[in-house]
Amino acid sequence: MSTATSTPDKELSPVSTESLAALLVTRERPPRPGALSTSLTFGWRAILKIKHVPEQLFDVTAFPIMNLLMFTYLFGGALAGSPGDYIQFVLPGILVMSVVMITMYTGVSVNVDIEKGVFDRIRSLPIWRPSAMVGYLLGDALRYTIASVVMLSVGLLLGYRPDGGFVGVVAGIALLLLFSFAFSWIWTMFGLMLRTEKSVMSVSMMVIFPLTFLSNVFVDPKTMPGWLQAFVNNSPITHLASAVRGLMAGGWPGVEIAWTLGWAGLFLAVFGPVTMRLYNRK
Repeated sequence: MSTATSTPDKELSPVSTESLAALLVTRERPPRPGALSTSLTFGWRAILKIKHVPEQLFDVTAFPIMNLLMFTYLFGGALAGSPGDYIQFVLPGILVMSVVMITMYTGVSVNVDIEKGVFDRIRSLPIWRPSAMVGYLLGDALRYTIASVVMLSVGLLLGYRPDGGFVGVVAGIALLLLFSFAFSWIWTMFGLMLRTEKSVMSVSMMVIFPLTFLSNVFVDPKTMPGWLQAFVNNSPITHLASAVRGLMAGGWPGVEIAWTLGWAGLFLAVFGPVTMRLYNRK
């Protein structure tokens, strides 16, 4: 035996436009977020990714330490007479190489978010359009800082002594972070152009490896053939490594600093607009 309960139909009262507007619009619309606040928000999003996936810090901790130990103790005796003397020359160079190499992960992150459809949601928001890209770069600046601190800490344990002191070290890292911010726009362009994250990484490595190894990171270019010196002496990585090395040594390499800032400005002026044009058309 089953019982059924029924509720009497109630007639719904009509809803007027005024009452609906009063319900939905209870206060003034909040102001549109500014460029700085949205960029910082996306930067915080990039930092939260590190918090939830701490394994991605491997390339800014273990990889630089491994490079420093290998090059110092494998080539230090042959190139400088002793590892202790060689580390004074090579540590700023390896610091530059390590940070420049991890800039490619900016493009990889952009490509992954595109494939997951995250950018479809971001593009619909009433925000400053470049803020998503700038946020990626601001978040990665933390990774570059971590890599720099780790490298210098291990270097101090191995015998590296920066004659420039704290001020010289901070100035060298600040210049490196500024250059890396501008250099990362190249990889954001590749992240928007290429289809998969593996292709972004492959193309990035094809560019970064020759650019970093064909420089004065490990040896003085004077020992190279003349035709190779012409390339190495004009490489942006050479200017950056010389500037960072000079600042940490207590000097003021004004010419190298000017070249580094010039290259950073060129990268930002060329690849920044190209990246945003691709982003708006993606």
